[in-house]
Amino acid sequence: MKLADGTSVALSLWEGRPIVLNYWAEWCAPCRLEIPELNVLHREGLTTGPVVLGVNYDGITGKELTQLSEKMNIEFPVLAVDPIGRWDYQPPTVLPATVIIGSEGNVLDVLVGPQTVESISVAIS
Repeated sequence: MKLADGTSVALSLWEGRPIVLNYWAEWCAPCRLEIPELNVLHREGLTTGPVVLGVNYDGITGKELTQLSEKMNIEFPVLAVDPIGRWDYQPPTVLPATVIIGSEGNVLDVLVGPQTVESISVAIS
């Protein structure tokens, strides 16, 4: 998967770990509230916990996406392209939206609205 910073990472690197796929946008006030929680989850899960990945809802790409991610203090990796076809879920129509993908690669839940470390942890388990 290609990341916003131009690097790539193989999904196999995270095999056996749940993925928290978060859709966000700059104009989304609840997204701004949620990002610090996702940053905590990302830091806690760096080696063995859940993998937190971001997707810009507006489809911003390239340097602009990297700059926006930095401006919004996003610490977790942001994908360069929406992976909507990779897993079986409907495109989000409300933000923030967080897709919880289990360690087996199946979609466990789609959470709508700002989440916390606790609410995401419950959805993963």
